[in-house]
This record gives sequence, C-alpha cells and structure tokens, in this order.
Amino acid sequence: MSKRFTIVTLALTAIVSFLVGAIVAGGTNKSTITAGTAPRTPSMRPVVHTGAASPTSALVNFADVVERINPAVVNIDATARGSETRRRGRIRIDPSDPFDGPDGGGRGEAPRRGAGSGFIIDADGSILTNNHVIDRAERITVKLSDGRTLRARVIGADPDTDIALIKVDGQTRLPVAPLGDSGTLRMGEWVCAIGNPLGYEHSVTVGVISFLGRKLFDESLDNYIQTDAAINFGNSGGPLINARGEVVGINAAISSRASNIGFAVPINGAAAVLPQLRARGRVSRGYIGVALRDVDADLERSLKLTVGHGALVQDVTAGSPGDRAGLRAYDIIVALDDEAIANDDGLIREISARTPGSAARLRFVRDGHEQTMTVKLAERPAREVDKTGASGEAPPADRSRADADNVLLGLNVRDLDRQTADKLDLPRETRGVLITRVEPMSSSFDSGIDRGAVLLEINRQRVQSVADYRRIARAAHPGDILTLYLYSPDLEQRQLKTIRVDER
Repeated sequence: MSKRFTIVTLALTAIVSFLVGAIVAGGTNKSTITAGTAPRTPSMRPVVHTGAASPTSALVNFADVVERINPAVVNIDATARGSETRRRGRIRIDPSDPFDGPDGGGRGEAPRRGAGSGFIIDADGSILTNNHVIDRAERITVKLSDGRTLRARVIGADPDTDIALIKVDGQTRLPVAPLGDSGTLRMGEWVCAIGNPLGYEHSVTVGVISFLGRKLFDESLDNYIQTDAAINFGNSGGPLINARGEVVGINAAISSRASNIGFAVPINGAAAVLPQLRARGRVSRGYIGVALRDVDADLERSLKLTVGHGALVQDVTAGSPGDRAGLRAYDIIVALDDEAIANDDGLIREISARTPGSAARLRFVRDGHEQTMTVKLAERPAREVDKTGASGEAPPADRSRADADNVLLGLNVRDLDRQTADKLDLPRETRGVLITRVEPMSSSFDSGIDRGAVLLEINRQRVQSVADYRRIARAAHPGDILTLYLYSPDLEQRQLKTIRVDER
C-alpha cells in the first residue's frame, strides 16, 4: 500500500510540475512578445493584418508615390483680357496669380493671368485640369517637370463638373499619371496632393479623405471629395493621389474660412466624360427638368408617404420633358426602366449619363398610387456658376409685426403684394406669403429656411395669405413634423423643407 502510494504521489508530482512549467513558459513567452524586449529575426516578425485596405495603411510611404507621379504634374499659366475673381459663398475657386498686385495688371483691359496645375494622362500630351483654370483664356502655356514651357490648346471643357482637357502638341513618351477608381475611396483614407500653390511649383501635401459626396455649387451634379490635405490657390487642376499612386481626384476648390478644407472632383466623373471631350469638345447630358430631394423619415412622416425611398419631385420646370410628360410636385420616382431608385443622386446620375433624345420609363408614386410614364430626355442646360436673385438682396425684415401670431413656427411672414412679387421677379402664378424673418433659435432656422423665400404650402395645404398661415400653424402641436413648400427667388426653384414644431 505504501509503495503504491509513493508511486502515485511521484506521478502526480511529475504531472503537476510539467503543467506548471508549461504555464510559466507560455506566460514568459507572451510577456516577451508584448513588451517587445526580445531581439527579433526576420522570421520572427509579427504578422500585421491590414485587410483589403493595406495599401492605405499608416505604413504607406508617399515619398515613393510622389517620385513616380510628380513628373506627370504640370504648371498651367492662362492669360485672358480683363480681370475676374470667381467666388461663391464660403467656397473659392479663384485661380488668379497670387502675385498679381496693384502694379501687376488686373484693371480694365489689362491681361489677367491665372495660375493652376494639371497632370498628363496620355504620353502624347493630353492634360486634365479644371475648367475654371483655363476658362476664357486666350493663351495657355504649360510648364513640364523637365523645365520646358509649351503652348497648349483646349480640347474640351465641362463647366458643370469643372473639368477641362487641354493638349500640348508634338510630344511623345511624356510621363503619365495613372488614373484610379474614386468609387472605392473611404473616409479616413490617406491621400496626397501635388500642384503649384501660390506659385511654389510641385509642392506636395498629405492628408486624409474627410468626406465623400460633398455638395458645393450644384445640388444635382456635385459629388466633391473633401480632404484636409492642404490645397491653396494654384493647386486647382492638380491631382489628388491615393496611396497606390493613382489619381483619384482633381483638386478644384477650397473653403475661404479654413486652410485645411479642400475639395476635388472625383476622377471617375472625369473619366466618364473624357470620350465626349475628345470627340465633341463638350458634354451632353440627359435632362428631365425636375428638382429632386431624398425621401427621409421626417418627410415620410409629415406627408404620410407610402414609400420610404426614391426621389421626390420638388419642382418641375415649365416646358421641360418632365412637365410635358405630366410629372408633378410631390411625385416620388421609385424606378427608372424597372431599376429601383434609392435616392435623388442615383436618379440624377443615371439620367445625366443618358443621351439627349433617348426615352426613359419612370415608375412613380402619386397620392399613394403607383403609375408609369415615358419621358423623352432633353439636353441639360449649362449651369450658371454665380446665380443670384433678380433683386440682388432679400427684402428687409418686417419687425413692426413681430407679435406672437407672426412668429409661429419661427417665421415672420406677410402677404405677397404685386409690387414685391415684381421686385423679386416671381413667376406670375406664384401665390403665397413672403418670409420676412427667421428666428435664429428655431427649427425653421435649423432647416435652412431663408428670409426672402415665399411659403406656398404647409403639409400640402395652400398658404395664400397670412390668415391661412396662422390657421395652419396654430393647429400644429409641439413635436409635429411639418413639410413647408417654398419658392426661392435666388435659386428660381421650389423646395421642400421639413421642420419640427417647437414648444410655444
């Protein structure tokens, strides 16, 4: 018995000792790897899991990227008669020479010099840049990375997307910047910009993608890439490059309020119109003639819509294909040629890609009932870059009647008389009340409703007088969602805005 007990004890002791040794050894090894104190050989290098986005990880060396792409970046100098500075809101697209001072021209008929950037996309000298860099230029010169300065000519331009194709003739085997796929970009992805900001040639800046699909000038076509890579005057037309060394955007604009907010045209948009620019010198796009907006939860709730997706018609241009086909405000387009439409951007993109004169079959919902119509597309009219209202300013705020009734929904309104309608150049059939003031601490202000707009309807109820407005507004309860149908004289367009009724 004693002998058997001794053997069992020794066996258990051995097993316990083995297990303890294994645990201690494992713990020591783990501690050493975590602390990183043990010397490593190449075979011991830890695996770094970067997933599909490994090229854009923090290990990217943009020095290699710049070394490959920089030779394809060019400096563009455009000269025209007169002087012009283009600016809209808080976004600047001014390509003027930063050294153009009081003695450097810019007055009367003195030449205006615009400095920008571009990049070579074909070895024979085709160059992509911004339209605003070469717009109305009578003389364009391009300075290559090897120091040569050559005359260039415009092949084609598209003001709607701010893209231009120019060319230097008689060249072969020029360095080319490869084009990437801007559709695969993600917010937070590393990018770099190369250009000639403020006259400093071939400057490189690095940042990340801050936002995708930013709207700046045109709510329908705009799809800008926002980046915090430093972009300044002179960067316009230069490439925005991903970590694989591919051009994913054309730098186009900067914010006037911050130095680290820049915008680029997605390269996919430029690639899509290149064939037309080469063949015709301009771009033709399909056009229905309707102003659209997304269907969101607030709109769906306030209007009691039966669908929660699609493109809702806000306005129909008189005489347009949509008008002739019978589209109306509040119609919700849910499919194009039996392909579902998720939002207004999707519909605009599909229609714009079609040839004017072609037919499009639309499926839409009107008053809860689904219908179908066929629309023959027209050619999209050119965009006006700096559009302002006929009066140039909103009417003065009417503070003499700022009583409790008049600030319902956070708005001061007054009846629309013929004199005011003529001053604002309103369509003759316009019936509504004029918004003379928007309370700063109201949901109307938060929704972007502007003083000077004309209120036409509230939740599809017509507002033709101040009495109508007060009756409808008083019937609303705190927390209700209301849809306001407005006409903006500045945009010459009707719009739908939703607000949440505040506590009185």
